[in-house]
Amino acid sequence: MCGIVGYVGSEAALGVLVDGLHRLEYRGYDSAGVAVVGDGAIEIEKCAGKVGDLASRVDDSGIAARAATLGIGHTRWATHGAPTGINAHPHSDCTGRIAIVHNGIIENHRSLAAALRERGHDLKSATDSELLAHLLEEGLSEGRSLSEAALEVLGEVEGSVAMVTIDRDDPGRLVAVRRDSPLLVGIGSDSAVVASDIPAILEHTRRVVVMSDGQVAEVGPGEITVFASDGAKVAVEPKEINWDLQSPEKAGYPDFMLKEIHEQPSAIRDTIRGRFEDGKLRLDEVHGDEGFLRNINKIVVVACGTSFHAGMVAKYAIEHWARIPVEIDLASEFRYRDPVLDDKALVVAVSQSGETADTVAACRYAKSLGARVVAVCNVVDSSMAREADAVLYTRAGPEVGVAATKTFTAQMAAMELLALYLAQVRESLSSHEIGEIATELGRIPGLVDANLESWSEQAKRASQSVGRSKDFFFLGRGVGYPVAMEGALKLKEISYLHAEGYAAGEMKHGPIALVEPGVVVVVIATSGHVKAKVLSNMQEMKARGATVLVIANDGDDAAIEEADFAFTVPEVSEMLSPLIDVVPCQLFAYEIALSRGLDVDKPRNLAKTVTVE
Repeated sequence: MCGIVGYVGSEAALGVLVDGLHRLEYRGYDSAGVAVVGDGAIEIEKCAGKVGDLASRVDDSGIAARAATLGIGHTRWATHGAPTGINAHPHSDCTGRIAIVHNGIIENHRSLAAALRERGHDLKSATDSELLAHLLEEGLSEGRSLSEAALEVLGEVEGSVAMVTIDRDDPGRLVAVRRDSPLLVGIGSDSAVVASDIPAILEHTRRVVVMSDGQVAEVGPGEITVFASDGAKVAVEPKEINWDLQSPEKAGYPDFMLKEIHEQPSAIRDTIRGRFEDGKLRLDEVHGDEGFLRNINKIVVVACGTSFHAGMVAKYAIEHWARIPVEIDLASEFRYRDPVLDDKALVVAVSQSGETADTVAACRYAKSLGARVVAVCNVVDSSMAREADAVLYTRAGPEVGVAATKTFTAQMAAMELLALYLAQVRESLSSHEIGEIATELGRIPGLVDANLESWSEQAKRASQSVGRSKDFFFLGRGVGYPVAMEGALKLKEISYLHAEGYAAGEMKHGPIALVEPGVVVVVIATSGHVKAKVLSNMQEMKARGATVLVIANDGDDAAIEEADFAFTVPEVSEMLSPLIDVVPCQLFAYEIALSRGLDVDKPRNLAKTVTVE
């Protein structure tokens, strides 16, 4: 979690840091702070609250080094220590010579803290991160350079570390350290920006170095020197980032979530673009051995949260088209259930950021058992992409809203392509059948685009009627079941209301006891081989007094007339229907949250990227 920004160059650092933290606030927003070097001293300003609170403090404070050209900043999502001012980053050592910002969790923090106290260090906060400053202090006191001390610290601490540090005695550079948590360095002509994500860098440069695990970087104006864990220099080549500068901004929408809901046609279109040519699917990043893919005996999909629901859709599609048995696991449980894997198993790991700690760990564990791994993610050169044997990128662009929307639909589109690719390799579908499905998939973005406004109006009307309800069920069968799960999750995430997603047939096995007048039931009832059964389940809910909202195909009077409210969607093939059916669920959750006066972009207790276990 947490947002990190570091700057060195010719501009005043304070403005760059605060602006960068605003752009990264989706990564954490319970406290924030900055540190700058000027006149032989480090000045720190930090507070509990959002980046806006920090900006006000910086404007009103007596920071002397306003022209300083070196500094670091941080916006926090609390793990160790409550979200208070004293626990906010940056943290300093006992001498005040250095300051650090950190993203990650130090697993051996208790033993390190005890040893540091024994050696006379004064630990002021309840965080694990502060320990890094004191460990660096010891390295400097023994004559090491800051980068040498950082390498030594990396060997002492256990856990995930993305750290940027500055030294009052060296105001022309900063040092960055990365292990298991993302860290990037943008290189300009006379400046450099270190950040935990791309939006903080784009305004300054498009030339980006993605640090690898175990590396330490010395960063100066327009330059970077990278060292491996053994201290040897590593040659790096900046990559050009082609996202436009407006991508991380709201572009006229009231919030990022609505903007990103409306970006879904583009996200799906970009994800599938160029994948089907001359009658064949070509997944460029999936460079696996087709002989292996023809002979795999099972697939295991591992993911967390929204990505898990996308994985559920993948299970249905792969089994239906490619006829391969598929298991799906929560990544947080996968390593601990002793899964049965061998060299004939394929693991598909799904994460929008490619940095989700549990999913990255699941990749490593799967590979240790001999399985091959395909990563599905949205960030080029992410940790998961580097761990995997092959990658399928979703091309959704940066997603700022904490509640995933466009990355979810892009993940589903990517995994529908993967399912078709497996069917092509294994010849379980004819080339004509694959071509027909791929052509229909290509029409999905236009169908979503054409219906967004009408769905928004339907969502507003429904929310006005049921916005005061406190209990919601989302029901579906077949591929409608993961849509129901995702619809319930979205409502929980941004409205803080009780919502449950169920396979519709399971309601009779207990949960129906909770259905009474005042309960709202959202039913996914678009065309498919189990539609008649879903409509029967809907009747059972209505008979017990529930208010029923249905997502049904245009012209399906039987479903629409039985419901209290209806979202009408165009009819597509059953396996592709989740790409359309989930969008009204997102808009419904969005309108409910707005009616409750909530911040949809920054739901409480959540962070965009979960980089700790």
